This record gives sequence, C-alpha cells and structure tokens, in this order.
Amino acid sequence: MLILGRRPSRGGSRLVVSRAVVRSPPVHERLLFGRGRSLFFFTQLRHNHLVLAMLWLASAVGCASPSDLRSTQHARASINAAPADTDDFGAPLPSTADFSARVVSLNPTATEVIYAIGADQHLVGRSKWDEYPAQVKSVTSLGDGIRPNVEAVLGTKPTLVILYATAENRAAATALRAAGVRTMALRVDHIAQFIALTQRLGLVMGATSRATMVVDSVQASLERVRVSTRGLAVPTVVWPLWQSPVMVVGRGSYLDEIIEIAGARNAFHELEAPSPTVSIEEIAQRNPDFLIVSAKTAARLKAIPAWRAVRAVRDGHFIIDDPALSGRPSVVLGMAANALAQALHPARVRDHP
Repeated sequence: MLILGRRPSRGGSRLVVSRAVVRSPPVHERLLFGRGRSLFFFTQLRHNHLVLAMLWLASAVGCASPSDLRSTQHARASINAAPADTDDFGAPLPSTADFSARVVSLNPTATEVIYAIGADQHLVGRSKWDEYPAQVKSVTSLGDGIRPNVEAVLGTKPTLVILYATAENRAAATALRAAGVRTMALRVDHIAQFIALTQRLGLVMGATSRATMVVDSVQASLERVRVSTRGLAVPTVVWPLWQSPVMVVGRGSYLDEIIEIAGARNAFHELEAPSPTVSIEEIAQRNPDFLIVSAKTAARLKAIPAWRAVRAVRDGHFIIDDPALSGRPSVVLGMAANALAQALHPARVRDHP
C-alpha cells in the first residue's frame, strides 16, 4: 500500500477567507476536505481509480458467496428499515428527482457518488476540494465546501445544493433555503452514512438502480474482506492523523471500521471522536504492532527522539497506505479495506478477493 497521508502544515489551524482570518472547522472535518495538506488531501486522486473501483465492485458482487450476499442484504435492509426524512440540519430531505435539474455539490463524497451513479450531467457546481474523478474539473468550482460563498452558489441558479453537515455550514444552508433553494446536508463519517448518502442520491438524482448497484457492491466487497481475515491473528494498530497535537483515528471515523474489517484492532477504538487528541506516551503504553502513516511521516517519526518511545517506530513497523483509496468514504471503500488487509496479512489475503 502507498499512504494515506502527507503531514499537515502548521498553518492548517487557521483559515483565511475573503482576507479575514476565521476559526477553522474541527480537525476531522478539515481532514475530509483536504485543508492544510492534511491526511485526506485529494490531489493524488486519478480517474482510473473510479474505473478500477467499478470493475472491483462488479466482480465483488459476481463472486460473492451466498453467505456474503445474505450479510450484505441484511445490512442494506437494516439501513432501509427506517429511512430518514430530514437531513442532519433538520431540513426535509428530497425523496424524488424533482430538484435534480441543477445540482451544486459541495461535499466531495457526494460528488464522487453522483459520478458513480451516472448522474453527473446534473452538476452545475462543486467545491474546490472536489477533484475526483478527473472529469469533475469541467464543473465550475465555487470555492470552499465549508463556509461556502452563498452568492457564488446562487449564481449557478441551483435547484439543489448538497452540503457536508458541519456547524460551519449551517448558516449557508439557512441562507440558501431562505433564497428558495432546496438543500441536503449530511455527515459522512461512517460507512453506514456513506451507504445512506448513496441511497438518498439515487432517489434525488433519479438513479435508484445505479445507486443500489453501488451500495450492494461496496457492501459485498467489504464483507468479502471481512471473511478473508476471519480467524487470523489480530494485530493492534494506531493511525496518526496529525502530529502537533498528536491526533489519531478514533471510533467516530470510518477508518476505524476499515481497520476492523481488514482484520486489525484500533488501539484507540474506545475513544468516540473521529480524531481524538492523545499523547506519544499513550501510544507507547498501548504498544501497537503497526502505525499507519505515510513514507515521509515514517521517516520523520523515526528521527524524532520522543517517538522512539513507541516500539513500532523503533522497529520500523509501519503500514504505508494509499490516500486515493482511504482518503474519504467512497465507492472504493472495499479496495481500501482489501489493501489494508493485504498489508496486515500478506500471506493470507489476495489482491482481489
């Protein structure tokens, strides 16, 4: 695997918008939107990953065992059992394609899903962080996806605006609705939220069958990775996201789920936040078998005396991950889980389960 990350810049804690310095969003939200050269920076993403993903998804469904498919169907049924009728800001969610004529997506995950379900012809605007797949560059960039420029968004004459549901976007959602524009603000921090977003976009964009195919395929591929690691030794890992202060993957992140599916245990699973702050001493005390970092970060940590208190750093036990797969919850979640499983269990997990 290649890595999930580049080291965030020290200036990432403050954001300059329209020449004014404002408080930036919580760290895990900055990571998802690629701010500050963070772990989830999107510049390395390429169109061929989407092609590979669709081939992967199709093969995952075609090769899934009956038990795998039953697990997938059960998971989908549990999500469909009580569909939400409001978004994470409490606004009514669209349930038909009546608002799909002109869509602005300021949520990178939603934008990628729109392409995956073949509904990109409706897109009239995106955020500057929406760089995947490559074709999205032909769609007008409207600036930041957090605290967006409402006037610029309204200038596209949208019928629907899709936002990431952070507190930083509540004012924009309110202003857009006041202008008569339908909004859809959803968080995508967990795999189930990605599935729910995909299903909702299928309804909203008039592409329910394609959305169902994506959901089934992602769930089947994740289940096959889970099955492939069942019964194997379970190493403990720590996934650092930030170095000053030290922040790691916690239970609130989809990456915690990927770790478990790939046959490992997150040493900080009990911490509910997506990216809790910890200390190097805490990491050393938990004594993980591996750290999941970038190649540059691995070299940097080995050169910092304080980090040598961690046995995995001293021994050079690093998992090098690929941000194009793991950098956001998306249609390549199964590929991300399989790549991590291969790195953790190279003798037992195949390239394409």
